[in-house]
Amino acid sequence: MLRPTVQSYLELRRACGFELKSQGNLLCSFAAYSDARGKSHVCADTAIEWAGLARLSSQRARRLAEVIRFARYAQAEDSRHEVPPNVFGSSQRIRPIPYIFSTNEVRHLVQAASQSGRETLRRYTYSTLFALLACTGLILLCHKRSRLFGLRQHGHMASLPIKRMLSWWRIVVIESATCRWARWAAPRDVICGKRRRLACNEVFFGAD
Repeated sequence: MLRPTVQSYLELRRACGFELKSQGNLLCSFAAYSDARGKSHVCADTAIEWAGLARLSSQRARRLAEVIRFARYAQAEDSRHEVPPNVFGSSQRIRPIPYIFSTNEVRHLVQAASQSGRETLRRYTYSTLFALLACTGLILLCHKRSRLFGLRQHGHMASLPIKRMLSWWRIVVIESATCRWARWAAPRDVICGKRRRLACNEVFFGAD
């Protein structure tokens, strides 16, 4: 039966500091699949058959890659274990090459956002958000899950506290960005009926 060998492999790697949560679940699934077919050792055909049950090609490659790593470990102690061929390709996800906007492209994007549609809060929000993304380097995912609070002035600079999940971040905003921030806050307060400055406990950009 493969299950004891899988448990020995997982215990060894976890002792070295690897968590192997999803990997452990995959290998236990493979061991149960092999045991159900009477395989006491890693069989290449069984491994390929089990990995092929996944719907996506990336999932099939990942499942087989985990079995290959396990099989190499098991084969070192028992040569009857077979190392399956990597028939589903690499399990490594190919990261897309990021596109870096030039200064002119950012300027045109912000200008287009500020002139899009009717003169509503959304127009001011997106133009300010795009400018903030460009000058701070924050990613959009961070803004969607963050609560941005009021600026704190420090001479010609300003700091922006950000609460994300349970932690606090702080970024420094340059003077030109602070001016755009102020130009956005004025129409926001008028449109929202809030003719006052943002309090520290108010959300600056809402995610909803």
